[in-house]
Amino acid sequence: MDVLVFSTSVKGQKQVSKVGTLLTKIPAIAQWSFDLEDCDNILRIVASGVSPKYVETLLQKAGIQCQELTY
Repeated sequence: MDVLVFSTSVKGQKQVSKVGTLLTKIPAIAQWSFDLEDCDNILRIVASGVSPKYVETLLQKAGIQCQELTY
């Protein structure tokens, strides 16, 4: 399992739910969470075989800015 970390434009619970609906449809994603108290509105994903670019594109198509953070 890989941990992917992204900076997002998600601001509130409505957008968290919107993203959650997209992410839960992907069987390779085991877990996801947001930290909206962080200045980058962090999205963390635990998954197998999911590329960061795929997540970025998926969220951007839904109107959410998303960029992988390297750590």
